[in-house]
Amino acid sequence: MNYFSSDFKLGILGGGQLGKMLLYETRRLDIYTVVMDPSAEAPCKIACNEFIQGDLMDFDSVYQFGKKVDVLTIEIENVNVEALEKLEKEGLKVYPSPKTLKRIQNKGVQKLFYTDHNIPTAPFRRFAYAAEIETAVSNNSLSFPFVWKSARFGYDGQGVKVVRTWSDLTGLPAQECIAEEMIPFKNELAVIVARDIHGNVKTYPVVEMEFHPEANQVEYVICPARIDEKVAKKAQLVALRVSQAFEHVGLLAVEMFQTQDDEILVNEVAPRPHNSGHYSIEASYTNQFEQHLRAILGLPLGKTDSMVAGVMVNLVGEEGYEGPVTYKNIEEIMALEGVNPHIYGKKLTRPFRKMGHVTIVDKDMNAARTMAARVKRTIKVISEA
Repeated sequence: MNYFSSDFKLGILGGGQLGKMLLYETRRLDIYTVVMDPSAEAPCKIACNEFIQGDLMDFDSVYQFGKKVDVLTIEIENVNVEALEKLEKEGLKVYPSPKTLKRIQNKGVQKLFYTDHNIPTAPFRRFAYAAEIETAVSNNSLSFPFVWKSARFGYDGQGVKVVRTWSDLTGLPAQECIAEEMIPFKNELAVIVARDIHGNVKTYPVVEMEFHPEANQVEYVICPARIDEKVAKKAQLVALRVSQAFEHVGLLAVEMFQTQDDEILVNEVAPRPHNSGHYSIEASYTNQFEQHLRAILGLPLGKTDSMVAGVMVNLVGEEGYEGPVTYKNIEEIMALEGVNPHIYGKKLTRPFRKMGHVTIVDKDMNAARTMAARVKRTIKVISEA
């Protein structure tokens, strides 16, 4: 099939920043795109060929959208899987497949999948609703501390809470969830695996993630991870095992813990381009967004090696500010060598909302990490309205 400068239409469910960055590549390759998102102000709106406002969880909206395109992909997991299943049965190519999405959408199901496939992961318990957790603690079948996670719809630090005492149980949503044993880890790592429609697979280098202690959001992504080569190899092999088990098509971001004993435990996965791969836009031979297109369209997978060291800094809304966004001191960071800001196109800021990122590239990792800290101190995402 001719995808370039043709009548071919690629459908994308979700119009956020991931979709916007995917559209950089579709524009470059002249691939016609149709995007659906519930927000009339979605970042993708300005860059796609067609934009449709619609509910991603509504069966009819997703189904009718799928009838307009030749291949359908996602930039967010929270979509109506039943509609995708029907579209797939009718012959539409959907990547990742509804089967893969179904296993990943629910964290409880996802964790059971790891257990069933002998993939190392932290011990956990599933609960139909939060009140069951109190009973489990009272009966000594669950002990503090543990990590509470909502089974559905968690993202960017939402739907996750460290529970250390009885008081931390107050206010937990009355919904399906898991309680996961806290792992004393050295590092949080991630590996992005690209798998095409023919089963060809490539992995990106292992990255290291540094998290904000309060928001539970990634602050820095460092590539390559500052870990022993044997540990890096082990992490890539675990990621490949996960990829093989899911039989996904496209990208699969595998987030992992490196324990004190240098074991690798899978935390969770995302079947799409991911925050941990943003560094690749400037630092890699083939960035993650182009690679996703190559994988789902059956084109040759690109080289995943890095050309230089890359450190990504997430730009999130400062605490205490809500309203029309201002990027304070952005001119100062743009004057620095190797500093590349990306603004996502969200007009309103609020505390910890992802508004953009900055990638710092350098031949020397230590220099890149030092510059990243300077960028983090300098630029502030605020509202002056």
